[in-house]
Amino acid sequence: MIYTCYEMIRDCRADRPEGWRYFVVNYVPVIQKVAAHYSPSDATLIDRVLAGVRTPHSSLFQSLEPAPERWFVAELRQKTVAEVVAPTPEIDLDLETAAAALGSLTVVEKQAAWTEGMGYTAEQGGAMLRMAPATVGKIRDKAAELLRGHVDTWRRSIVKENGLHLGRAAAEARGAGCLSAKIFLDVLDGRASWRDRESMERHVTGCLHCVDHFCRMAEVIEVLRGVQPLSDEAAGPYFQLMGVKAEKKKGWRRLIGA
Repeated sequence: MIYTCYEMIRDCRADRPEGWRYFVVNYVPVIQKVAAHYSPSDATLIDRVLAGVRTPHSSLFQSLEPAPERWFVAELRQKTVAEVVAPTPEIDLDLETAAAALGSLTVVEKQAAWTEGMGYTAEQGGAMLRMAPATVGKIRDKAAELLRGHVDTWRRSIVKENGLHLGRAAAEARGAGCLSAKIFLDVLDGRASWRDRESMERHVTGCLHCVDHFCRMAEVIEVLRGVQPLSDEAAGPYFQLMGVKAEKKKGWRRLIGA
């Protein structure tokens, strides 16, 4: 019998141990990967994230989208990044100023610039957006020059230094016309029609919330690539932290190492 993310969400919502065990084994590695990127020196970040989601009433388990796993990972990414302690940038860049400065860029250019704020190199951002790293680098330089004309104090790293603050502000800026995760995944998966893609781009062009959302969904696809479940030994401390007992294997399974 195949146990799915959909069933895990259902079981965690009902506070069943099998749901929490599946979550630890398969999705703690996602938290680890996101934490390693955004705050590698924070030794308690993962524990704080797990404490925040260890309740059936957590918003993480309250909704099921048409693409449940990638939607779930996107929400888990948000929960993890929300726990990151963001340093105060020396030069402040607010969302309104960023939107005004980057307004002349195309949707793809905004995405390339935005992934710099997410802490990704031109090579990593290019892989996420399926663009040549050199192109990403040139777009980021262009975006930086546009910002220079909208701030009193500037340096080339202003987007990266304000990335977490900009991402949080963009996530909070969702409007009535903003798009769902499914639409962005359809584009990323190549399932969107030309008309749907054109409609998406018309909205996203003027909406940094949706630029951020698209980039987060592209990030999710990369985060899931190569993630491996935890071994029984590695999962043990997290079971203890979550107050969940490890599943007892039947005798014949223990003998063959299943």
